[in-house]
Amino acid sequence: MTIIRGRHASRRDRLDTLRKLDLNLLVVLDALLREQSITGAGKRLHLSPSATSGALSRLREYFQDELLTQIGRRMVPTPLGEVLRPNVRDCLLQIQATVDLRPGFDPATSSRKFTLMMSDYVSTVLMSPALARLQRLAPGIGIELLVNETPWEALERGEIDLLILPKNFVSREHPSEELFTDDFVCICWSGNSLIGDALTAEQFFALKHVVARPGRQRPPTIDTWFFERFGHARRVEAVAMNFSSLPHLLVGTSRVATVHRRLAAVFAAALPLRILEVPVPMPQLIEAIQWHRFRANDPARIWLHDQLRRVVADWKIPDSTPLGSPATALPRQSTAASCESARPA
Repeated sequence: MTIIRGRHASRRDRLDTLRKLDLNLLVVLDALLREQSITGAGKRLHLSPSATSGALSRLREYFQDELLTQIGRRMVPTPLGEVLRPNVRDCLLQIQATVDLRPGFDPATSSRKFTLMMSDYVSTVLMSPALARLQRLAPGIGIELLVNETPWEALERGEIDLLILPKNFVSREHPSEELFTDDFVCICWSGNSLIGDALTAEQFFALKHVVARPGRQRPPTIDTWFFERFGHARRVEAVAMNFSSLPHLLVGTSRVATVHRRLAAVFAAALPLRILEVPVPMPQLIEAIQWHRFRANDPARIWLHDQLRRVVADWKIPDSTPLGSPATALPRQSTAASCESARPA
């Protein structure tokens, strides 16, 4: 009996200790550990520096630790602060997922705001038809699309509802599934006299190329990864800031580019471009969709995910117009390499 009373007393003590901690202080601690600055954390939370400093004082008293110490102009987490950082974030995400949970999701009446992260390529080929569908089914919801600048960090911190990126770059810490596949073709200006109805491998490596490198924090594009990994050097003459600007850099030039087949079809319908098969084996692209593990049971996320699946299921594979003509979408070539299990070098 004494042991049982001791256990009950210990539980009561822990509950009493927990009651002394204001949940809002964990929100401040999360911001402080992320920003490592009282001013930066205050701006993130719309708090004054004095209010943020006061919250830090209360946190230090509760944890009996400095949590962050001033070194020069920066605040550096103590060993305990470092340990708390992922735990506090996970705790807040679990609480958020719990309070957001509803017994069901009614798209017709919902005003839920969703945040999705993807490349501008995926935004162009997937979200254009998806947004039209979502407006019909859920006129009150909001969609914010973010570029894949820091995809893994944004996912880990629960800042996005869905992340779409190549399958070989998904995080192993969270659920994911394949969403759609694509392959690669070459595109060039329709007035490019150096290129006939087909490209040879010799021509391909002799021509000057335009490539897309969208940001330094993102994974390398699959075509860039492939050529660098297997030692095929292209003569890169121009670097585009994203996939959407790349086709415009070909018009009026003798350059060539390697792009996704679906994206090529979109731009060849609007610009004077020709589509040609890549004369070397290229890996198939598998785009995956991923979500935070704490949001696996969120009915709203599940509904949105299903709508994207339905958009993909309704896609028509572009595959039958004459070789080399504008808006051409050619039969898929077999690929000798698959990037499904590869990791960036």
